[in-house]
Amino acid sequence: MKSAEEIMQILDAYDLTGSFRDAAELAGCSHHTVKRYVHAREAGGRVAAPPARPQLIDEFLPKLEEWVERSHGKVRADVAHEKLLALGYTGSERTTRRAVAKCKSAYRTGRVRVHRPWVAEPGMWLQYDYGDGPVIDGVKTVLFVAWLAWSRFRVVLALRDKTMPSVFAALDQTFRRLGGVPTYVLTDNEKTVTSEHIAGIAVRNRQLLGFAEYYSVVVHTCVPADPASKGGTESSVKISKADLVPKDTNLLEQYASFGELEAACEAFCQKVNTRVHRVTKRPPIEMLAEERARLHPVPTSPHTVAFGTTRVVPANTPMVMFESGQYSVPHTLLGATVWVRAHGVGAAEQVVIVHVGSGGPVEVARHDRATPGSPRIRDEHFGLQPAGALERRPRAKNAADAEFLALGEGAALWLIEAAAAGTTKMRVKMAEALALAKLFDAGEVDWALGHAAVHGRFAEADLASILDHHAAGPRSGQHRASENSSLTQGTSGWARLGQQPAADTDEVSR
Repeated sequence: MKSAEEIMQILDAYDLTGSFRDAAELAGCSHHTVKRYVHAREAGGRVAAPPARPQLIDEFLPKLEEWVERSHGKVRADVAHEKLLALGYTGSERTTRRAVAKCKSAYRTGRVRVHRPWVAEPGMWLQYDYGDGPVIDGVKTVLFVAWLAWSRFRVVLALRDKTMPSVFAALDQTFRRLGGVPTYVLTDNEKTVTSEHIAGIAVRNRQLLGFAEYYSVVVHTCVPADPASKGGTESSVKISKADLVPKDTNLLEQYASFGELEAACEAFCQKVNTRVHRVTKRPPIEMLAEERARLHPVPTSPHTVAFGTTRVVPANTPMVMFESGQYSVPHTLLGATVWVRAHGVGAAEQVVIVHVGSGGPVEVARHDRATPGSPRIRDEHFGLQPAGALERRPRAKNAADAEFLALGEGAALWLIEAAAAGTTKMRVKMAEALALAKLFDAGEVDWALGHAAVHGRFAEADLASILDHHAAGPRSGQHRASENSSLTQGTSGWARLGQQPAADTDEVSR
């Protein structure tokens, strides 16, 4: 067979000379060839196919077809060639490759899946899927990608994981960005949606049913391992990963925090939703404004599953356990149910605690990630606390205790300090203090007890000694230093050291 360019040269040579032989001489071929192509042009361009020549592989074609059928069209030509050599085939590998290609093409005929264009209606379908996000602080993230079919509006969110609270929170945020809820949601067969398959029928997750009922949406799943059934999100995930995940192709730097990834996802959505779509020739954000009229209203408050995992606050300790860590909540929530979830990854990871009351959901606490054995506590969550075990106050148990403590604060302080010092015969000394209170003024005895406690004097006669000293007042002849003098011994006596003492005058007169 001549190439198209050669045929064009042959016909051009014939038109120039008008002779088969002269045209053949110019084109470098047989005049019979020139005649055949000229007659084919006059007949409408149909050229008779050259007769098929017998080949060495013809007798092995049934075996090749058998191997292609057994492998479902996946057998390799080099493997088939080695098998043919073992059967006595003497042809070249090139001939084998051509024969295998023809057999595969014949096998695929009638088995190729034909895709019919999907014409979506406004407000009907939303698809979502996941993509592998970048690694931040050694933790792998997830990209949640949602695609509204009619307007081609995309929502890309960064998630920590694909657990149910994270997915439901992402769906709630998606609905609020769209300004409404579509009739159907199509997704993959994740455990958050499908618990198992029985005879090819998907068994829905019970928590998903509650979520779908709350938002008045019908959730469908695609055929397992069939990405073509949700090609809209598959393409959106591919584009999102190409623009958001750092690679050599986009020259992106690594994200320093989870917040940076969230900001990048927001900027990406702004870019793709405001530019003209190649299919609709309109920006998706403009089409979304029209599609909102067909969407259902979004509930005022999110579904509680979107807030995280439920925890019941103990009746006497405002602490909840979440992923091996303890976190404090306001003491007013004792015995209440709260929802706990994690937000962010790495060093910026936080634990968010939400309580749903009569006024709706309220975030009651936000802590940094705790480690086992090191709880996260805020003092204001515990309110006013009574005196603890280390700050016990004396309380009278009998009449003698009440009479002693009635002396005043000094008596109470003496009791606390004397007990801490391990003082012996404390009840005897308390009785002596009561006896002294009858001889002296009770206020003076209380004052003396306070001073004894401060200075650690708990012996038997210490209290009486303090009272006597206080009652006597400043004694005569007591040396006190003024501001201009000192009681410290001087050094003048050392000046006479080594000098001869003066002789007595009486001995000299004799």
